[in-house]
Order: sequence, then C-alpha cells, then structure tokens
Amino acid sequence: MAALDDIDRIILNRIQSNFPITPRPYLVIANDLGLAEKEVLRRVTRLKKIGVIRRIGGNFFPEKLGFVSTLCAAKVPEDKIETFAEAVNRYPGVTHNYQRDSTYNIWFTFIAPSMQEIEEKLEEISKATGITDIINLPSTGVFKIRAQFDVSDA
Repeated sequence: MAALDDIDRIILNRIQSNFPITPRPYLVIANDLGLAEKEVLRRVTRLKKIGVIRRIGGNFFPEKLGFVSTLCAAKVPEDKIETFAEAVNRYPGVTHNYQRDSTYNIWFTFIAPSMQEIEEKLEEISKATGITDIINLPSTGVFKIRAQFDVSDA
C-alpha cells in the first residue's frame, strides 16, 4: 500500500466527521484546508482505490426514521460460508456482515421498516441457503460511539 503523506492524513481526519452536506462538499473541504477541489477529489479517489477509505456515506439512527434494527447470527458450515454471506448481502437492509470464530460464526445487522419484515427476510435467507439456525437479536437500546480515527501520527 502506498504511504500516506501529511495532506492525505489531514483530509482523512477532516472527512470522518462533520462531512459538509452541500452540492460540492469537496470544495468546502478544499477551502477549509487551503487546497484545490481537484486535489481533494484526486486524493480521496486514490485513498478509496488503495483501500484506505472503504466507504463514504451517512450514518442514520434507524429508529428516528421509523425503522427497526436487529443483530442476527447464524451457524454456517465452513463450506457454505461464502454462499450464505452472498445471500445475506443481497438484502439492502443488511448493513454489516462478518465472520466470527464461534459456534455462531456469521453475524449481520439488518434494518427494515418492521420486525415482521426482518423475520420474513430471515426466513427467505434460510430457505434459499438451507441454513436453519439463524437467531434474531433485536436491539433493546442504542449505544452509539463516535468512531473517529486520528491518523495524524499514524
């Protein structure tokens, strides 16, 4: 992976929180940092291409938008993990999907307008994959932490 210079680090620190909600957010960032908009765009594009930036997007509180969220876990045989994960990822309400080293080895979060819809989608996933041991762990409280990674000295 290519090394990050000081300007890359400054941009990364700036875009993690308080991203400008304007028609030209990179121009606002460029102006804040004393850079040209093209330079910020070029660097962000490069950082995404090399995998430093995975995604740029908003984070929402599902409940404030009238949605429900749940954490799900499944027992998936090793030889079916990839196809199970692909099946789960086809649903737009799945926001995270990851493998863990435990009996329930695939975990994912699901957001939908209702718990009934989530349960229906979990049943679809089960029928499509043959995986019947999927548990639904609805959230009972929300604990949001601010994930800000200071890359100044990295």
